[in-house]
Amino acid sequence: MEILTNILNIVLHIDDYLVVLLENYGVFVYAFLFVVVFIETGLVVTPFLPGDSLLFAAGALSATSAGVNIVLLFVLLAPAAILGDTVNYWIGYYIGPKVFREKKSRFFNREYLERTHAFYEKYGGKVIILARFIPIIRTFAPFVAGVGKMTYPKFISYNVIGGILWVGLFTFAGYFFGSLPLVKDHFSLIILGIIIISVFPLIFEFAVNKYRAR
Repeated sequence: MEILTNILNIVLHIDDYLVVLLENYGVFVYAFLFVVVFIETGLVVTPFLPGDSLLFAAGALSATSAGVNIVLLFVLLAPAAILGDTVNYWIGYYIGPKVFREKKSRFFNREYLERTHAFYEKYGGKVIILARFIPIIRTFAPFVAGVGKMTYPKFISYNVIGGILWVGLFTFAGYFFGSLPLVKDHFSLIILGIIIISVFPLIFEFAVNKYRAR
């Protein structure tokens, strides 16, 4: 419980932590942001990292500090997001056959693999792009695309579009709105609002599935 509280505290006050990092490590804050964005999208075991709020806070910091440039921020973090999804895809691509090797497994069988493949062949583009804006789902989507053997040319095209849109939207939103007095005075509430809006599609989907199940 304490760990979750600490994580929530960092997320809600991510702007303060970025300021401290900038004051102590200067331009190395770019490397920190690159690594966090890459890990959140590249490793299926780290969906809890604050991607949306981090990008927004970084954009807001660039508007108030000469030590962070918004253009350089975008140029570095968009490739980090694209590279992360690419690594995640190939992990799923190569691990997938091993995961689904046992045909009679209750949860992992070849039928599930084939369904995933068909799903991504039909809806892959939309899923890969939209998943960027949904926490947790954006971490698992490229992995499942790889497991489902979604063709790489198709995946990388949507990956690039999704990565550019995701990083661009949140960093530039932070840059243009983060320095406004109203936003600065209620930054934690803004971050909380971003989290709630991002998670809403998951809650909605869960509610719909529960309703259908009944």
